[in-house]
Parts: sequence; structure tokens; C-alpha cells
Amino acid sequence: MKPQLAAAVGSAVLTAATVLGAPAAGAQTAAYPTTPITGVSYGASYISGTLTWYNRSVGVDGELRAVGCRRAWVGAYDASGIRLGAKSTSTKCDVTYSLNDFPAVPADVPGGAAYVVVCLDDATASPLDCETFYRP
Repeated sequence: MKPQLAAAVGSAVLTAATVLGAPAAGAQTAAYPTTPITGVSYGASYISGTLTWYNRSVGVDGELRAVGCRRAWVGAYDASGIRLGAKSTSTKCDVTYSLNDFPAVPADVPGGAAYVVVCLDDATASPLDCETFYRP
């Protein structure tokens, strides 16, 4: 191959690779959808915060306000109602406890969880109040 032709082919290959590998102008990574946690309460105790819907898990940020002894429980479910995973705090008594380090709830199926149930439990892990939150 002649040097000029080789240079032209190489230049074309590099240009094509750059164009094909570059994101579209103005393209941005979409944020994961979120849902506020509201309405989960029993007396003066409550759970509030935000659910973040990842591809194969659900993140929980917020707080558990325990008057008496309470626990926060979060379960992730698929569209058929099959539980994919669940996480719970230990029992917390007379405290406002941060859920910002709460581990992500597994939902290891394509598309992740269809909905999540958030429960405020008593000290023996019996539900006092539960609310269902659907993936946006």
C-alpha cells in the first residue's frame, strides 16, 4: 500500500472511531428515579426519606424516628409480588436514627424492583404501619 493511501485510510479509521465512540452532543447520564417515603408512621414514630430505584437494587436514605423501640424494614418485590430482597435496622429506642447508611435492598432481576414496601415495626419486628411505593 502506498504511504499516502495508508495515511488516508488510517485517518479515516481514527475519525470513524472517534465519532462512533463519542456520546451525542448534549447527552447526559440520566439520574436514577426517586420516590419520597411518606406516610409511614405510628404515633410519634415515623420513617421518612427517599427511595432511589437502581437497576438491581433500591437505595434508602432518610431517618427513623423511634419513640419507644422501633425498627425500619424495607422489602423489594417484582411485578408478580415475589420478594426479591429485604433489609432491616436493628431495634432503635427513643432516638432519631439516620438511614443514610442503610444497605441497598437487593432486587437482582432485569429492571429491578417493581415496588417496595416500607414498614415501621415494633421491637419484636411486628409491623405497626406499612406503605407500598411503586417504581416511577
